[in-house]
Amino acid sequence: MTTELTNPLGQPIGAPVPGWERRPLPPRTPMEGRTCRLEPLDPARHAEDLYEAMGRDAEGRNWTYLGVGPFSDLESFRAWLDRMAAGSDPLFHTVIDRTTGRAVGVASYPRIDPANGVIEVGHILFSPLLQRTPMATEAMFLMMRRGVDELGYRRYEWKCDSLNAPSRAAAARLGFRYEGLFRQAVVYKGRNRDTAWFSIIDSEWPRLRAAFERWLDPANFDAEGRQKERLSDLTRGLSLPPGSD
Repeated sequence: MTTELTNPLGQPIGAPVPGWERRPLPPRTPMEGRTCRLEPLDPARHAEDLYEAMGRDAEGRNWTYLGVGPFSDLESFRAWLDRMAAGSDPLFHTVIDRTTGRAVGVASYPRIDPANGVIEVGHILFSPLLQRTPMATEAMFLMMRRGVDELGYRRYEWKCDSLNAPSRAAAARLGFRYEGLFRQAVVYKGRNRDTAWFSIIDSEWPRLRAAFERWLDPANFDAEGRQKERLSDLTRGLSLPPGSD
């Protein structure tokens, strides 16, 4: 049971964060997994693979809820990648399939707030070669693990267009807790976006990390690669307040 803290004036105040220090910025170093590797976006090496992989989404569905795209040619796509790779917030990474060695998607850390220990995952663009695979889940796990375990951030965020049902479902499956709706938060592609906010905080992470490790274990997949336990079953309720699940 939580005990309410008060200051000498009798006003309720938040819990202390003893020894808190500004967190380091994410490094531009690879994150190694069993099925994939995440490395800093390098258009010179990754652009052609990524353009080919994204082209497998013939209808352009992956671009609907992103602020850019789809791109009609490699040159314009490469120009966008060049701009993204040149910045540090968002800090873009490429997902590399360890089996083929090819780039199959990108994701980034945007809105990095070292002073408060808050970091977000966003600009997620997974090609059909990556979607709905263990690689996709492992890529998200590697980014979470770096943010919370390696760098010590207290809060890990996920935001999306409230109408983006696949993104909302992915957040829930990955163990994020829905926090609410920011109405008329963004204008993009000439239309309104109400933004849905989700988060994981550091106190929830140990149980979520264990769920990811259990799901990603090769023993969780049969000879045909079918999962035995669903990640959504393993993460359900792990980001809820005590007594609310």
